[in-house]
Amino acid sequence: MEKINGTLYSNQIYSNTGSREFTEKATEAAFLLGGIGTGNVSLGSRGDLRDWEIFNHPNKGLKLPNKFFSIWAKEMNQPSIAKVLEGKVPPPHSGSHGYYPNTAAGLPRMSSSALKGEYPIANVVFKDNDLPVDVELEAYTPFIPLNTEDSGIPCAILKYKVKNKSEMKTDVAIAGSLYNPVGGIEYDEFSNYQGLGGLNVNEVREEKDFKGLYMYSKKYDKNDLKYGNVALTTTNKNVTFKPVWLRGRWFDEMQEFWDDFSKDGKLNDLGYTTPSTDRKSVNSIDSVFYERQSDTGSLSIYETLNPQEEKEFLFLLTWYFPNRINGWSERHRVKEKGREITQNYYSKRFNSSWDVTKYIYENFDRLKTESFKFHHALFSSTLPNYVLEAISSNITVLRSPTCMWLKDGHFLGYEGCFDNWGCCDGNCTHVWGYAQTLAFLFPELERNMRKTEFLEELEEDGHMNFRAVKMFDSEWIFQEKKAPAAVDGQMGSIMRVYREWKISGDKEFLDNMWPHVKKALTFALVQWDTDGDLVLDGIQHNTYDIEFHGPNPLSHLFFLGALRAVEEMAKIENDLEMAEKCKNIFDLSRSRTDDMLWNGEYYIQKINDVDEVKYQHGEGCLSDQLLAQQIAHILGLGYLLPEEHVNKAIQSIFKYNFRDNFSNHVNCQRTYVMDDEKGLVLCSWPNGGRPKFPFIYSDEVWTGVEYQVATHLIYEGFVDEGLTIVKAIKERHDGIKRNPWNEVECGHHYARSMASWGLLLSLSGFNVDMGKKEISFNPVINKENFSSFWSTGTAWGTYHQEMDEITGEIIPEIKVLYGDLSGVKVKTSSKELTL
Repeated sequence: MEKINGTLYSNQIYSNTGSREFTEKATEAAFLLGGIGTGNVSLGSRGDLRDWEIFNHPNKGLKLPNKFFSIWAKEMNQPSIAKVLEGKVPPPHSGSHGYYPNTAAGLPRMSSSALKGEYPIANVVFKDNDLPVDVELEAYTPFIPLNTEDSGIPCAILKYKVKNKSEMKTDVAIAGSLYNPVGGIEYDEFSNYQGLGGLNVNEVREEKDFKGLYMYSKKYDKNDLKYGNVALTTTNKNVTFKPVWLRGRWFDEMQEFWDDFSKDGKLNDLGYTTPSTDRKSVNSIDSVFYERQSDTGSLSIYETLNPQEEKEFLFLLTWYFPNRINGWSERHRVKEKGREITQNYYSKRFNSSWDVTKYIYENFDRLKTESFKFHHALFSSTLPNYVLEAISSNITVLRSPTCMWLKDGHFLGYEGCFDNWGCCDGNCTHVWGYAQTLAFLFPELERNMRKTEFLEELEEDGHMNFRAVKMFDSEWIFQEKKAPAAVDGQMGSIMRVYREWKISGDKEFLDNMWPHVKKALTFALVQWDTDGDLVLDGIQHNTYDIEFHGPNPLSHLFFLGALRAVEEMAKIENDLEMAEKCKNIFDLSRSRTDDMLWNGEYYIQKINDVDEVKYQHGEGCLSDQLLAQQIAHILGLGYLLPEEHVNKAIQSIFKYNFRDNFSNHVNCQRTYVMDDEKGLVLCSWPNGGRPKFPFIYSDEVWTGVEYQVATHLIYEGFVDEGLTIVKAIKERHDGIKRNPWNEVECGHHYARSMASWGLLLSLSGFNVDMGKKEISFNPVINKENFSSFWSTGTAWGTYHQEMDEITGEIIPEIKVLYGDLSGVKVKTSSKELTL
């Protein structure tokens, strides 16, 4: 047991090596494989591939038929053994017709499996008492911070490592089977599957250094939304193919495949030369009597292992579905005039999944080396394991269907995802405002989002659409009228322009943003300060999807943060008049705000009658009241309100809003935490005064808010309290109740969860200012032996410091592992270095 802030936590969820392991019983654990803007497929704790989301929209729960890997082994002088290379199928087994054959649930499986995921790399260890070999799967997609292109490849690399544990030579084969998904798939009430395509082709192709199956359709034009192809390939030499499974009735196809593979580990080509049928069954009960509109294909790798020898069986899965709607979901309130087709960004680089495959194999060593270098840099840190998991697991948002990357360069994001479509369109400024991950790993894409906000979505009067729709010749409609500007989103975007400048030092970017930034700031004084006292008191739309009325801390601290950011940017732009103006407004506004909203413990909303207008918080202790201050700490902007008050307010948020147990928590809103779980609610009313109808999410728990509060607690010196919140989040996401790589809010892979990157910044005391060519470190834990990852807009690497046992001096060391940091000063608590 570990005690943090007086609360005991079990360490049993972490293995001896630190990272958690999830057995086949962890049915919620699903590790995403796929690139930025490419879609993905998820690896489950059983070693199964599921949630096929490669078709330009989410597909939670989509499983392709006949999709599995299988192993065959024959020890010398012993009978052969064949099994599906997955852990056992967990209960419940309550289907009305059991499991249909296309699930392969009736075939022998491994005794057990355990998944360990350290993003971007996952490992699955299989155990089986019958097989004479040990098997482990290593799975990843190239991920290299600052290298957007090579982090945006539509692929999954699957490497099975097989070790002969017997004293005799052993022949081993691993077969990968894949259904041709082009055109789509549906299931009837009997779980018979039927392709929605037709004229599908599974073709064996060979190149000098690799070979495999290339799956496509002759039915679709290159501009059709269903157009695409997939490839399953290997660089191993001893390969056999069954490009098309038996086109038989009932369950013949599975029977013939298994009989063929389990006999000797090798596959026989059945000789089909025609595409699949383009005929659909007349009714579901007859579907098993007709040729299906698509086929399954398999390739098998065969190797001989000497006693105790280990060999690798490499499979590369690539996909290419380039076409998508040039806009947001048709199912939401965006009224789009045109629904033309555009392409994913990866279509600029590749012409097919086979083209993707060639690129990966040609660059395999480099892509792996740089991806694994990042992994090692991050996970060799001395930060607590649950913190590293929180930081890394939410990177998945960038490579989930939450995000899209279009051929014209636009990087766009929903807030999250429904099971089958994006949820809450438009780079929502007030949600993405919490996120820090993208800015520090792929600042080029983050700057792209700022350009969308200020160059495309900002109107002449300074009104910024908090959802990007103008770019699609559309208008965002909210409650039957044009949506208002969001105060936290718009002021937060101004702060983020300053962040992007500090991370990148890109003066051209700042020059282009500058006139639009001034316009956006001026709008705040016109729109939200109705009485001219420099305290925002108007109707203020915000991230809770409602309007706060009157002065309140969430809105006004963002205004103060924007003033400070604009003041600093004005100095860089040599606009001294604007800098002076912002400073004067800030000083007056800061003083008046503190006098008006400070109640002695925290900041409140100033409103005469909290029940006169629905959905306010009044005297409540709002967890987000200091959100802009947390961002200001990251940006080095100093205190927006008196330090002693900020310090006490963040303590109050933890004191009043963190719950050790939710068994008696009343929540009539959406529920994300329950029973004996721990978490931080959005608001509480410790001194009474709760409105009859408080703002609509007040009793909920959002991980993005929890992370920003934890980060702020750490910045203010309350490290234990911050870590208490983080550990509570990860204990809730235990692989059984929730997916560790999918923190849900208003949708799967919710963007707000990327606030978790702030933990790395606050714990390491990392600050970057590439405009001044300076970075600095000031760790707040493990000071005598500290290591962590760092990144700027030009380079990334590791920082390490340790104490000399004789002199007591702190000795710093910085390593640049990627990019260039030449001429940059590195400041630490003990000395200054110049690279």
